Amino acid sequence: MSAESNTSSPEQTLTDFNQDLPLHIATLTCVRAGKSMPFAREEMSAIDKAPIKSPVAVNFMGLTTDEQADRKHHGGPLKAVHQLAPATYEKINAEFSLKVRVGTLGENLTTEAIDGLPEMTESTICIGDIFQYGGHFENGQDTSNDDASVQLRIVQPRRPCYKINDQIGQFTKVPNIAAWVSKQGISGWYFQVVRDGIIDADLPVYLVERPYPFATLETLWQLSNSKEKFDANVIEPWLAIDCLEDSWKKVLAKKIQQD
Repeated sequence: MSAESNTSSPEQTLTDFNQDLPLHIATLTCVRAGKSMPFAREEMSAIDKAPIKSPVAVNFMGLTTDEQADRKHHGGPLKAVHQLAPATYEKINAEFSLKVRVGTLGENLTTEAIDGLPEMTESTICIGDIFQYGGHFENGQDTSNDDASVQLRIVQPRRPCYKINDQIGQFTKVPNIAAWVSKQGISGWYFQVVRDGIIDADLPVYLVERPYPFATLETLWQLSNSKEKFDANVIEPWLAIDCLEDSWKKVLAKKIQQD
């Protein structure tokens, strides 16, 4: 499949955030953390996140008060902080006639767009984007104390797993919501911590850097899950993204059409 297909090519850019950076795009409405607790299948999980009522420190491993029971598949420097668009819950609830609340699926951060800008979703954010949560900018310069804000870089989407089924299973008999979420590509994303600091609800959210404006999570999901092969000029720019987590590069490399 060529670059003229319905997936984005490197020459395409997003116009929604095509403004001078840093750009104030949202407000951080809620910060959540979870504790490891008994879960389905006689396992432990911290997927259920509760709002934090006071400021919390963030280091290279994520929120200091947050836990991950399965450290093989969750947490770590390349999955330090998880964010999920609230619209994900709206879509799940509408599709399956449920009332799943925000925070049920393991996200740490929830944001709300400002000034008519689009929400942070898989179609509006890109691999490599650096967001600052907190602080203040004047004439493009950060004038706040470094520890009063956190900088996070998007490095990969979240792959839905069976724990989403088990978590939502307490509300419904639908057997495989995780597969539906995966097909929709609405599972959220993981951040790498660029700068440690303190995070709290009601902080401003700034888009600070966008080095790869073609690399939306939506496009990455489409390319990775497509049964088609693509021209090298579609895939190779993705392989050149230093911060893209390696397992995604391995999947993409197999999508190059061989002559």
